[in-house]
Amino acid sequence: MKYLKYFGIALGVILLDQIVKLLVHYQMDFGTPGQIKIFGDWFKLHYTTNPGMAFGMQLGSEYGKLILTSFRLIAMFGIGYYLYYIIEKKMHVGYIVCIAMILGGAIGNLVDSVFYGVWLNNAPYNAPTPWLHGQVVDMFYIDIWEGYIPDWVPLWGGSYTALWPIFNIADASIFVGVAIILIFQSKFFKEENEEKKELDHQESHNESV
Repeated sequence: MKYLKYFGIALGVILLDQIVKLLVHYQMDFGTPGQIKIFGDWFKLHYTTNPGMAFGMQLGSEYGKLILTSFRLIAMFGIGYYLYYIIEKKMHVGYIVCIAMILGGAIGNLVDSVFYGVWLNNAPYNAPTPWLHGQVVDMFYIDIWEGYIPDWVPLWGGSYTALWPIFNIADASIFVGVAIILIFQSKFFKEENEEKKELDHQESHNESV
């Protein structure tokens, strides 16, 4: 039961992420013509696809996408095992929930990469195979600024882009999970820090004796 609760959080993220992505794909027009305003001009639904990593970055190789998808697959198993481990160790509940959210987000985007090239036929035209070359579906657009970035800017230079990336439920789950861990790390690792302090104190006492 203790495993089901936390892995269930990851599963919930995956299902919500996939439902939203499929609704966007089948119910919205691609790009600006299908854009839907939610809060004024600054928050919109905007159907787009991301062939690479976060912020649209890509590995500059014919097999870059395959390498990226393979890495995501390995990471999924690694995070899944780590989640099992920290549940066994009975670490802070908040920390476990965050890792479950990160796992769910990682798998959510992995599903796109592995299957969407076949299911949604959205693999790039030059992909050697649609399997493992699917593009991630994004839709949440915070429109702070968009325009042309000068060629001299590393990574993003020479492209027309938005200041804030268009993202999805999986991205948001990963971001929130990591952000909460960073903000509350002293609370999440309080016992470990206290044990370390106690150990350091004992070592200092032994050296002085």
